[in-house]
Amino acid sequence: MTSPTEATAGGKPALVEARGVGKFYGNVPALTDVSTAVRAGRVTCVLGDNGAGKSTLIKILSGVHRHDRGELLVDGAAVSFSGPREALDAGIATVHQDLAMVPLMPIWRNFFLGSELSRGRGPLRRLDVAAMRATTRAELLRMGIDLRDVDQPVGTLSGGERQSVAIARAVHLGARVLILDEPTAALGVRQAGVVLRYVARARELGLGVVFITHNPHHAYPVGDRFLLLSRGRSLGEYGREEIDRAELTRLMAGGSELDELAHELDRG
Repeated sequence: MTSPTEATAGGKPALVEARGVGKFYGNVPALTDVSTAVRAGRVTCVLGDNGAGKSTLIKILSGVHRHDRGELLVDGAAVSFSGPREALDAGIATVHQDLAMVPLMPIWRNFFLGSELSRGRGPLRRLDVAAMRATTRAELLRMGIDLRDVDQPVGTLSGGERQSVAIARAVHLGARVLILDEPTAALGVRQAGVVLRYVARARELGLGVVFITHNPHHAYPVGDRFLLLSRGRSLGEYGREEIDRAELTRLMAGGSELDELAHELDRG
């Protein structure tokens, strides 16, 4: 297992780095001494079961909650976000499971929801629908997403397609770090593959990606580094060259605890 952060590899600071980060709710520790770094053109997979601390880490990185201990750095400078807007301004975008999309609205409208383009001034100001349609189509194609019609309601898309639209939207709006919260959790094998393809595409475009998941079979194909959490603590961070899929799955499933359980259940 290598150093947890590799913060200055290549002479450049990480886009985002957590150093010994901790978070408490009252006297209850939700996260204790967790470190990781997110680098440009790399996918950091954060794995853990329910209650492992993944959601808490997301909230700290995305500015929803402030950390109580340790340091959070952006481009090597310590920060303490007062809200999600500050994280967005720093180029950190989060795509949540619910996607914050309006099913009955067309794809282009969802793509620009809250950031609509307009033309004209004063009482003559109007939404620039043509520009938003053209931009949506072009940005989706840049991500390798070829949808039939950007005027179709977003609710008619598959789960994987909706996730890909959300990823493309974050990239277009200037994200340098893309946090994906369990994007494949509710998807079948084929649709999960669609999302993983666009995670890889975001990496190719130079983004730093944080891929939150409880599924090592989804993480391993796209991951460059793997941070394992359990009960709010780090079980270690591994480079892809340091761990194979089988070992990642074993650690994710409980490691020695799973071995002991298998022994107890053995009827041989």
